[in-house]
Amino acid sequence: MAAPERSTPDVANIFGDEEEEEQFASNESGEISPSGVGDIIFKSHDQAQHLTTSRRQTSSRASSQASTVTAKDELFAESGDTGVTTSSAHSDTTVLQVNPQLGDSDSEDGDSDNSSGTEDSEEEDEETELVVLDPDHPLMTRFQSALKNYLTKQLQPLNLDVHEMSISLRRTKKEREELGVILYGLQQELAQLQLGLEKQHDRHSQAVTQRRQWEEELEVIREMYKKTREMTNEERKRVLVLQTEVENLSLRLFYVQSMKKDVLADIAVMKRVVHKAEMERMKAEDQKQKQDLYVDRQTRQVVQLNEQIAMYNVQIAAQNDDSKAARTTIAEANMEIDAIIVEKKQLLQQWNSSLLGMRKRDEALTAVRELLSEVHHLLRTMESEIEGFKRSAMKEEEKNEHLAIALNRAENEVNMNKKLLTHSLSKQEALKVDFSTYTRTLHETEHALNKVVMDRSLRWSEISAVRKQIEQESQTKMAMKNQILEKLQEKMVLHKAAKFSLLMIEKLRKQKFEQEMQFSKLENETAKMVLEINHVNSRLTMLQKTLSELDQEVQSINETISRSESEIAKRIVVIDHKQSAINLLSKQIESAMNRMGGEPLGPLEIQIKNLNKDIEDCSSQTISVQEYWLRLQNELVKLSHEREEQEAAVEMLKKELNIKQQQKVRLENEIQQEKNEKKDIERHMRNLSNDMAKLTSLLGKNNCTKEELEQSNLLMETDFILALKSAEKESIEMQEKRDSLQEEKERMLNNLVEAEHQIMLWEKKIQLAKEMRYSVDSSFEHGEIRAMKAEVRQMQLRYAQLMRQQELIIRDMEAVVARREAIARKGQTKGRREKHLTTTDLHLKVQELKKKMQETQKNAEECNGKMGELQETQKSLSATIAEKQVGVAKLQADFSALESDLERLQEKKRQNLAQIVGYQSRQKHLQAVKEGKYVLQYRSQQALDNEMYKQMSRMHTISTIIHQIQQEYPQYQGSLRAVNLALDARLGAPEETMDTA
Repeated sequence: MAAPERSTPDVANIFGDEEEEEQFASNESGEISPSGVGDIIFKSHDQAQHLTTSRRQTSSRASSQASTVTAKDELFAESGDTGVTTSSAHSDTTVLQVNPQLGDSDSEDGDSDNSSGTEDSEEEDEETELVVLDPDHPLMTRFQSALKNYLTKQLQPLNLDVHEMSISLRRTKKEREELGVILYGLQQELAQLQLGLEKQHDRHSQAVTQRRQWEEELEVIREMYKKTREMTNEERKRVLVLQTEVENLSLRLFYVQSMKKDVLADIAVMKRVVHKAEMERMKAEDQKQKQDLYVDRQTRQVVQLNEQIAMYNVQIAAQNDDSKAARTTIAEANMEIDAIIVEKKQLLQQWNSSLLGMRKRDEALTAVRELLSEVHHLLRTMESEIEGFKRSAMKEEEKNEHLAIALNRAENEVNMNKKLLTHSLSKQEALKVDFSTYTRTLHETEHALNKVVMDRSLRWSEISAVRKQIEQESQTKMAMKNQILEKLQEKMVLHKAAKFSLLMIEKLRKQKFEQEMQFSKLENETAKMVLEINHVNSRLTMLQKTLSELDQEVQSINETISRSESEIAKRIVVIDHKQSAINLLSKQIESAMNRMGGEPLGPLEIQIKNLNKDIEDCSSQTISVQEYWLRLQNELVKLSHEREEQEAAVEMLKKELNIKQQQKVRLENEIQQEKNEKKDIERHMRNLSNDMAKLTSLLGKNNCTKEELEQSNLLMETDFILALKSAEKESIEMQEKRDSLQEEKERMLNNLVEAEHQIMLWEKKIQLAKEMRYSVDSSFEHGEIRAMKAEVRQMQLRYAQLMRQQELIIRDMEAVVARREAIARKGQTKGRREKHLTTTDLHLKVQELKKKMQETQKNAEECNGKMGELQETQKSLSATIAEKQVGVAKLQADFSALESDLERLQEKKRQNLAQIVGYQSRQKHLQAVKEGKYVLQYRSQQALDNEMYKQMSRMHTISTIIHQIQQEYPQYQGSLRAVNLALDARLGAPEETMDTA
């Protein structure tokens, strides 16, 4: 059983005790000696070998101890009540104690002679001691064979492990030497790299100084460029001002030329109208002469026809078809002839009545003449009023034309400004897009540059970490843990800030989307307003056309009135001619009557008849003329009503136009506010994007540092902590196995000892019983023999039971050996699962570290190249951005100038609209005064002056309040400017009126 001690070599003597203590102390404290990574690796490997050798020594000691059996100091405790008692020194060991007085309970009926024998047996039991079985005992053969097989199986892999460990020890020593040489070379390379790094730092400092000098020179050049740019901008502004003046002058010249053309066209039209009127007058005179000649001819024909009435009745009917005038004169002549005949018959009877009638007729004639004179006077007054209305209408038309020209001019200017504004806005948007793209590219390049700088710094930090990790890892471990916690907290804070910024960005995007929708709605509304304005302008032009047509109709009506007046005068002349013709006819009739023998008529009767005829003709003509005049008056009233309605419609449209323009101004202000808000939001978004970029860069840095620290910690923990844990686990498992084996060994030994002791006791008792049986005389009573037989029977049964227990104990011992083998197998499987680091793994790790160092050097070189390229691109982009910024500044200046011009034009437009509204209201009041409908609010001049003074004082107070508000709150100057100008205009106008009064 001492074979394991002979076969195991003394592996623990490879390393000294001091070295082992240093290694264990370094492993427990977590510190790393500055001798290099290779020393740590080899020491951890040596520790593992030492642990395996110690484990083998403990197993050999356990096997040697199993061969020796220690005696127990415990004695069996006596008890007279029970036959068998159990006592445990350990939890798994049991000891059987048999009382020598087993037959006391059964031998109560025996005689008193047996008591002496039982007392002697008790004394002998007290004197007996524990008996330990010898390893060569036949009962221990099965257990010894099983244990031997188990230990031989355990010894074979241990011998193989020892052989492999000795080979690996030699190999690791060689590799350690090689690694020392490699480490020395790497240290020299690191020293060279440090020198190169210092040189690079010197070059970098020189480049920084040169860059500062170049930046100073560039700032000087930029200042010169700004000055020249300002000079060119001023010259351009002057050129623009001169161009605007030239354009205004050209527009004025164009307007004057157009007005001149219009005036010449009007003059030509007036000349044509005058020429046409003269031609019509000449034609009318010719027609009048023709009519006079025709009347003379007809009168002559009437004379001839009166002489031949009876003969030429058919000819008279034919001539009635030729001329209506002849028919009327013939009808009148016939009526007069009939009246003359009737009056001739009643002349004598009604002489007095005729005289009275003559008087009444004279009165009626005078009344009719007075009425005619009044009518003529009224006609003259109406003509004068019509002429006055014509003059006022012409003046209003001229004013309206001037206002329309001014309005068209303003609209043209507004359209031009709108076009320029849209063009500048499109340019601004394009420049904004370019600016955003350049800023985005700049941010991307800066971000890439930051990444490259970060990568470069990380690579240098990795190199320095690889260089300093050997010396500082143990000291910085706790500090790095604290930093990790702080970084995690910062990461959580940054993560929350990023979430909050993302929420804010989403809110701002939603607000931006809503504002864009509102802006589009406002643009649609402005487009609708522009369409409505165009519609209103078209309606205004149509109404102006209709107004001009109505004016032409009024002129035509006036011309018809003048024609009717001329016709009335002509009719009067015709009446005179007819009266002369009637006188001739009356003379002819008288002559005819005298020839026919009728009664002669006096001159008064003839005058009465003539006057009656004249009165009837005049009354009929006046009635017809009055009817015609009434028709013309009705048409004039209708036209005036239509004109008033059209003026009211024009005023309503103008009011609507003013309202729409105010709405347009309001919408433009709202659009400007929305644009300003949009600019603020975009600026906020840019700030947030910059913050996000910073946060992402910080997060990237933190992630990189975290990953590096985690990787380094994982590597160190896997390299050191796992090794310590595995060693500790192995030692603990070996100790537990040793303790369990010792406990099992002691339990089995105790069981064997107890079984041997019980067997020996039973053999002694059997021997005593046999001796007692032979010594007993046949003369003893049969009862005692039966008692002894019963006791022997019980002893035999007890012996069989003990033999069965002995077999069970031997089987338990064999099972314990099998269980130990199973536990060992489980430990081996666990050890296989948790493999230790081998030399091949260490070699692979060293190669990986070399590859990483080479890759870091390559990446550092690539990063330097990329940094140079990115610096060049940054310079070019900075130059282009500066140019674009200058262009944007110029466009902003142009845009501000256009905005100021637009505001000035809008203010002029508002003033013109206010003046138009004032003129319209003044026209209404004047129209009411002219028509006599105006009601005076103040009957006296003093009351009017008092009210004017009150209104002026109120306006002065309002203007002072507005000036005070502008001084206290300068941000409201733009919105109150229009009100202030209107008040100044109002205050200036009443003072002028007061001065004129």
